[in-house]
Amino acid sequence: MLPKITPVVRALLYVNFIVYAAQRLTGYGDALLQYFALWPLGQPEYGAAPFEPWQLVTYAFLHDPANIMHIALNMFALWMFGPAAEWVLGSRRFGFYYLACVIAAALAQLFIVPAMYSQGGETIGASGGIMGVLVFFGLAFPRQRIYMYFAIPMPAWVFVTLFGASELWLGVFGRADSVAHFGHLGGMAAGLLLFALWRNYVRARIAALGQFR
Repeated sequence: MLPKITPVVRALLYVNFIVYAAQRLTGYGDALLQYFALWPLGQPEYGAAPFEPWQLVTYAFLHDPANIMHIALNMFALWMFGPAAEWVLGSRRFGFYYLACVIAAALAQLFIVPAMYSQGGETIGASGGIMGVLVFFGLAFPRQRIYMYFAIPMPAWVFVTLFGASELWLGVFGRADSVAHFGHLGGMAAGLLLFALWRNYVRARIAALGQFR
């Protein structure tokens, strides 16, 4: 059973929904995208707004205002897997972890995507951070059962492995689309690296809490 919702996860949920409401219900949706979405580096030929350093973080709090499932699925995954990660890491370390995954996802979008495709455009969404959280859950609780599509049971480590493999396949061999596959992979890679660095800490924390599997 997942622990109750934790402070950083709660704050992330609030901020994401508040920003989404601002995108949908105010006249500033386009301005928010222009200044706070992640725009490509030096691609004025695509009509992109200028890249700014703060976009490495702010893009993760914007979602597609025309597609409510974009934010709904991201926030559902954060609600499902985030509390367990924060419970193990503690709020401060979890906040750092999430932010690192968000930035790694942004860097993957900025530097890998232009090398693969000849198109530009903004990147928005919390998926990079969410993918990092998913990786943490799969590594910390590998035998925890997850239901893919709410119907197919499998261990968490299998679910994460399949998800990462599908993102890699779609990113390399699939057609360019509106999904940030390499951003997802960047968030997952950052999560994997941080978990490896903190593995002993994580094991000790879970063992002390009596939940290591």
